[in-house]
Amino acid sequence: MKKSLLALAIFGAFTGVASAQSSVTAYGIVDMGITREMGGAAGSVTKLANGVQSGSRLGFKGTEDLGSGLKAMFQLETGIAADTGGFSQGGLAFGRQSWVGLNGGFGTVSMGRQYNPLFTALDEIDPFGTGLAGSSTNLFITGATRVNNSIKFVAPEMGGITAEAIYGLGEVAGNTAASRTLGGSVGYANGPILGKLVYERLNNATDTNTTKYTQATFSYNFNVATLAVGYGKIKDDALVNADSALVGVTVPFGASAVMASYVRRNDKSSLNQDAKQYAVGYTYALSKRTNLYSAYARIKNDNGLNYTVGDATSSGTGDKAFNVGIRHKF
Repeated sequence: MKKSLLALAIFGAFTGVASAQSSVTAYGIVDMGITREMGGAAGSVTKLANGVQSGSRLGFKGTEDLGSGLKAMFQLETGIAADTGGFSQGGLAFGRQSWVGLNGGFGTVSMGRQYNPLFTALDEIDPFGTGLAGSSTNLFITGATRVNNSIKFVAPEMGGITAEAIYGLGEVAGNTAASRTLGGSVGYANGPILGKLVYERLNNATDTNTTKYTQATFSYNFNVATLAVGYGKIKDDALVNADSALVGVTVPFGASAVMASYVRRNDKSSLNQDAKQYAVGYTYALSKRTNLYSAYARIKNDNGLNYTVGDATSSGTGDKAFNVGIRHKF
């Protein structure tokens, strides 16, 4: 009860600021769907699910002009469980994003809980937008979605070339390398072309093992369809050694769009636990802010694996899932 009252007080305060200052914006998404999950150990289940295509959220973002081309920026975003009225991200007040920074001719420097470049690069090209039953994150190697205690630098775009770097402090006394995240990306975005190369190193809590991620993503918009491909690799100092690949397509027509993708995870260890996902989906825009959606995906697990079909906010319970629902942005 105390947490709910505190959150309402915070939201009310920000709403008041938003009405008084044009530099502060309140925004959000409410996404609800019906999901049928099949093939799980406990049997099939039907759910009224929150955040199927996109996580339901309420956020506030703003800028302040400091003069001489310099701006202060912030973003606070909380995940909402629209089906129960609770909070997502384990109940964190602003679990989706919480950061503050400066923007100028040098680029943008920000500090806080922020999106991982590995995740954003994949989200940009996935036909399902890392949501719905067809989310590539069910199998594709991405690392953590967000990085706590992080400092991020985004360079100014130059001729379509983009670059960013992120440093996540481990905050372990006596060992600055423990639990540390270090990564970055370079990309190119111009007209129909979008591509990125991403690399990241994540140390464990005792600095005895380092997990290394490598990722390449690319998409091309042919107007009649957008083709997307991706490759990801994970390797640590112990036994983990795997790569993944994505091929997807989005075909828009009128207010509708059809999506399809194939994701493969290749385990290079002696266990040879591979997996494949096949997915199809459909969206229909009722307006610029509201759309209907449906999707189906199936995972084929090999040699004792148990990957499940999830969506934007749920990991799922079975190797097959179907969902249908509505998303509204405001």
